[in-house]
Amino acid sequence: MTREKQRYRNETTNMDFINRHRIVPGQSVQLAELETRSHAAFEGKKQAKQFTAEAIEEIRSLQYRLFVEGRRSLLIVLQAPDAAGKDGLIRRVLGQMNPQGCRTYPFKSPTRHELDHDFLWRIHQCTPARGHVSIFNRSHYEDVLIARVEDLVPESVWKDRYEIINSFEKNLVAHDTTILKFYLHISKEEQLSRFRERLEKPEKHWKLDLADYTVRERWDDYREAYEDVFRQCNSGDAPWFLIPADQKWYRDAAVAAITRDTLRAMDPQLPEVEVDLAEIRQCYERETRLADDLPQ
Repeated sequence: MTREKQRYRNETTNMDFINRHRIVPGQSVQLAELETRSHAAFEGKKQAKQFTAEAIEEIRSLQYRLFVEGRRSLLIVLQAPDAAGKDGLIRRVLGQMNPQGCRTYPFKSPTRHELDHDFLWRIHQCTPARGHVSIFNRSHYEDVLIARVEDLVPESVWKDRYEIINSFEKNLVAHDTTILKFYLHISKEEQLSRFRERLEKPEKHWKLDLADYTVRERWDDYREAYEDVFRQCNSGDAPWFLIPADQKWYRDAAVAAITRDTLRAMDPQLPEVEVDLAEIRQCYERETRLADDLPQ
């Protein structure tokens, strides 16, 4: 390995993506003042993708241990403007976990049946069981975002929901669920560029929606709503991470690193062996001898 490659490896390995992108509780966030692009220690896309691939391999290993341990769980929440890349992030990074212990829940407009219950009813059913990981593609935060900006409920209703959400997340943490919340921070210009890509590629036409352009007219209103979310629903136990998302390769690398480092800190352990290994080995060797004695 060259000295230059070793320097890069040391920088990216030691980079604290958690502290770099975590919104400190109580911190006031002004999205218009924050960069939507970043290189950090990466020299470019190629190096970032290699870093991401290595992080994913470790995430798989740690998730396997979490599943077998069966004592704790992980909830990953993804929020973003349209075209910021939630689907791509799940496909390339988070969705690489073993589906036996990981599920993705895309929360769309609530059904009539869901509207007949409290706003967290459909959410609570999708929280992860012990040993499992749940990925929310949009989440309970839609009820203080779209519900607020589009006037779906009175202000007196959505204002009370911040504290209800805090209590909900506090309860999850008390029952051994670790929570990661990611906001993918994309510029208005980059979003329009990705809308153009959807128009030009027939395989992406299914994503086209006139409502995407209506929402752009409320860009500042949505940003203000997000800023209130970061101010009111950001605890040390359920932190928000603000990820620059104009560059897909950096977005993927940062989320992979934070997920990996969080699982490292959880340090899931394989259970102690409760069987008699010597006895099991004797049984195996006996069966092997019997198999060897069978006519071919």
